[in-house]
Amino acid sequence: MSLTGEFHKRTFHFGFDARTSRGAMKDKTSWFVRIWNTSAPGTTGLGECGPLPGLSIDDRPELEAVIRQGLEALEGVNHLSEAEVYSFVRDTIAVQFPSVRFAFETALLDLLHGGRRMIYENDFIRGKSIPINGLIWMGEEDFMLTQVRKKLEQGFRCIKLKVGGLDFEKECRILEKIRTVSPADTIIRLDANGAFDEQEALQKLNTLAAFSIQSIEQPVKPGSTLLESLCRASPIPIALDEELIGQEWQKRKLLEYIKPQYIVLKPTLHGGLYSCTEWIKVAEELNIGWWITSALESSIGLNAICQFTSNYTITTHQGLGTGQIYTDNILSPLEVGDGHIRYNAEGAWSASGL
Repeated sequence: MSLTGEFHKRTFHFGFDARTSRGAMKDKTSWFVRIWNTSAPGTTGLGECGPLPGLSIDDRPELEAVIRQGLEALEGVNHLSEAEVYSFVRDTIAVQFPSVRFAFETALLDLLHGGRRMIYENDFIRGKSIPINGLIWMGEEDFMLTQVRKKLEQGFRCIKLKVGGLDFEKECRILEKIRTVSPADTIIRLDANGAFDEQEALQKLNTLAAFSIQSIEQPVKPGSTLLESLCRASPIPIALDEELIGQEWQKRKLLEYIKPQYIVLKPTLHGGLYSCTEWIKVAEELNIGWWITSALESSIGLNAICQFTSNYTITTHQGLGTGQIYTDNILSPLEVGDGHIRYNAEGAWSASGL
């Protein structure tokens, strides 16, 4: 008796051009890792490996070889506790492959809990909802404003906009109109994906501050020598995102030096679940705020991230509202309503294509 597994890939299609400052995406591919014990082949754990093209450090040709090596390492392993799952993954999957680590962590934890897509037994799986921001995709003015109106009608009180890909003055006009049509207490977050030129970054942040922005993610490119001084001078609190990618060895050193107001964690990009617990621990010790965001995973990965998030006391809106972006997503019990995401225990998981 021992653990074994397999994997396959599947491409999901957006219902629109998912545009950021890095360009537009029409589809996204994920690899699904399925693990079971040979003594009980009917019970399987499922994990999703979904690196973001052009951004994830493990978006490279040897990805599938690393998944195969991880499955081969299961030979002779019969059972793993939660702590042993994390140790196995850290010892087996190189740190340069965070999305593969995430897939194996979630598949093994799912198997540990009976193969029911339950990664952790906590309040989320029992129906407690998580407040989330409504994501507004980049596009022409009418397209973005239409999205904003829909999100407000759906009960969202925190919205996040991608900026940096349009003319800056046009983006400011959009923000001005959003402030006109939205309730005064609407929280606005921005995500620049590193698009601002270093020489103009502070000037743009000063201009954007007029729209009462709660935070802005990654205003300049990762590795910019300007980022540390921007975090001190910016009138808008700065959140690190891309800056954290590939920094598994120096979490404390990085945060102590840059001193951001927030960090935004994506398990697929930032080392997996266990690594994110380390990021959170260091951030809290340094009085740095944080929230967790999905990275365009399907319902499988999003479900795991929601359950992980629910292990913590949630004090702000999380970035977990991406489940409705695909026309061919996997049917799941996840539901979004009134600015929250919840797990409906009466719902069902689709087995097709998995």
